[in-house]
Amino acid sequence: MKKHVVRIVGGDYRRTPIPVIDAVGLRPTPDRVRETLFNWLHHLWSGDFSQKRVLDLFAGTGALGFEAASRGVAHVQMVENNPAAVTALRALRSRLNAESVRIHAGNALSVLDRVNDTPFDLVMLDPPFDSGWLDRLWVKMPSVLMPGGLLYIESEKMTLAPAQFDVLRQSRAGHVHFQLLRFAALQKTVNNPEIEINRISTGSRDSSPLSTPINNSESA
Repeated sequence: MKKHVVRIVGGDYRRTPIPVIDAVGLRPTPDRVRETLFNWLHHLWSGDFSQKRVLDLFAGTGALGFEAASRGVAHVQMVENNPAAVTALRALRSRLNAESVRIHAGNALSVLDRVNDTPFDLVMLDPPFDSGWLDRLWVKMPSVLMPGGLLYIESEKMTLAPAQFDVLRQSRAGHVHFQLLRFAALQKTVNNPEIEINRISTGSRDSSPLSTPINNSESA
């Protein structure tokens, strides 16, 4: 099977190719979707990425995490469970001399317990589709996000979000829904298994629907 190659869209590493290993469930976030996401972030952060801490929890090829590093964020932590993907991530980090990037090998939930000492400004979740990962991770997000921090999600269908998250942006590319949420840090007991949820509206005025189909993508 021919390897698919994606490229970093902007910043210091712009146009750098990112090889995609042949692995089940690996779905690199398409260039156009990443460009849209980082345009959103540029607007929300007034173009200043320099003090931001980012967690890419299902790194896959590293397309999202290395894109963040390319834009100049202070610190990026990537988590990936596939050994071959971890090897590829470390090789690309070395090739780019990306000193702001740290890579963790392991299960997302187990690694989360090791990296939550300092809250993140942005957490990116692009888990394998139909895996149930999002349902398991919602309760963990308040402990890893700073108040007002951002949560980016890619999913196969419209996502149900806990009530303490506000929808800022959302769109769709082919069969993939992607959304940017803000952690409102409401005084709610997030460990309650009956956590309150609300359905994200599909009619947000901030939406900018994309028609680009998504092919093989990143595990996340």
